[in-house]
Amino acid sequence: MHPGSRIGAVYLCRAPVDFRKQIDGLAALVEQELRMNPFADALFVFVNRHRNKIKALYWHRNGFCLWQKRLEKQRFAWPEPGSDALTHRLTLQELEWLLEGFDLWANKPHKTLNYQAVS
Repeated sequence: MHPGSRIGAVYLCRAPVDFRKQIDGLAALVEQELRMNPFADALFVFVNRHRNKIKALYWHRNGFCLWQKRLEKQRFAWPEPGSDALTHRLTLQELEWLLEGFDLWANKPHKTLNYQAVS
C-alpha cells in the first residue's frame, strides 16, 4: 500500500470477482453490490474464481489505488461465499497472514476470556 495511507478496516468480498474489472468496476461493485463506501478509510480485497489472484482497492487522498498479487502454484484461503454476509472483516495482521498463505478459517485462535475477579 501507499506509504502514509490510513487503513481503518479490511473487507474481503466473499464471492469471486471477474478479474477483468479494474478500478472503476471494483469501486462500483463496492458501492452498488456490497453497499459500502469506496472512499472510506478501508481496503477492499477481491479474489478470482481460481483463488490464485487477489486485488486490493483503496482510496488515498485524491484517487483510488489498486494492487494485485498472483500466486504461481498455490491458492489463497478464502471464506465461504455461501454466507448471508457479502463481506468478511479482517485486521491488517490477519490480511498479512492471508497473503502469506495461512488459512484463517481452519486455524482458530484461543478464545478471549474476560474475567472480573480472581477469586
